[in-house]
Amino acid sequence: MSALARCLLEEAAAIAAAAERLDAAQVEAALALLASCRVHRSKVVLSGIGKSGIVARKIAATFSSIGLTAVFLNPVDALHGDLGIVSGWDVAMLLSNSGETEELLAILPHLKRRGASSIALVGRVASTLTKRSDVVLDCSVDREVCPLNLAPTASTAVAMAVGDSLATVWMERAGISHADFAVNHPAGMLGRRLTLLVEDLMVPAQEITPLSPDASMSLVITQLTKGSLRRGSLGATWVHREGEPLHLAGLITDGDLRRALQRYEPQNWGSVTAVQMATFDPITVAPTTLAAEALELMERNPRQSLSVLPVVHPDHPSKLLGLLRLHDLVLAGLSAVER
Repeated sequence: MSALARCLLEEAAAIAAAAERLDAAQVEAALALLASCRVHRSKVVLSGIGKSGIVARKIAATFSSIGLTAVFLNPVDALHGDLGIVSGWDVAMLLSNSGETEELLAILPHLKRRGASSIALVGRVASTLTKRSDVVLDCSVDREVCPLNLAPTASTAVAMAVGDSLATVWMERAGISHADFAVNHPAGMLGRRLTLLVEDLMVPAQEITPLSPDASMSLVITQLTKGSLRRGSLGATWVHREGEPLHLAGLITDGDLRRALQRYEPQNWGSVTAVQMATFDPITVAPTTLAAEALELMERNPRQSLSVLPVVHPDHPSKLLGLLRLHDLVLAGLSAVER
């Protein structure tokens, strides 16, 4: 076993031991305080010094990302004005391996005076911070992974794991959904995959001149080339029903045109009409469908790979609202939904 693997296993063992050591009643008390933040629209205030402060910042970021408002408060700055961020019903989560961090002990009375409850993530249960906190979570370790037993390694791993676990259980109990999670992650691949809708990327039907069923092949080629006023060639156009210009009768793609050229003799191309070239039962999608789901539908279609999807009204499937291109999905930086 490599030295690196040994260190990883030692940290994992420290986390496993902490899981066995945690007091169930204290854990429930901590989760109840976190749940109260949602009820009272209050926040979690994380604080710590040194490496504990770094872990506290990460836990605060995790809480905020799942919809539990959290901030990091430097205890030194807190004593010089930053205490103003703390208000009634807030929950202070204080991280200290020794439980004797002077800066945390100094701000604790002021936090209580403002009506904040306190949760201590502490590495030594027999400590001053333990005695003065409302809830205590035992994050102690037998020793650090550091060969000198000095550098915070196993202790920070345990504190981080406890914070992550609190966040995870809070999410489960609060019923946080994919949509809730996406609200706080609008950017990047995750945000786009969870928030971008078909209607955000489609080319509106009003921008595409429809073809009548008896339109000639020449006119079909012209329309395929012309496409949309804003986006140019779309690789597809649509045919409206006879006497119903707003209703989708069929879809004609570049592929449909190529297949028609193969199917009919060149001398007959002049008599081929749009209705003879169109696909009458195209796969469609609703405007409120996630764009990533539409991409998956296009890429994994059992019949053939699709480059364009008609977007139709959910209550009136014959009413075309727009066309969604694979090109625009790719430009948006999307990937298919993972199952």
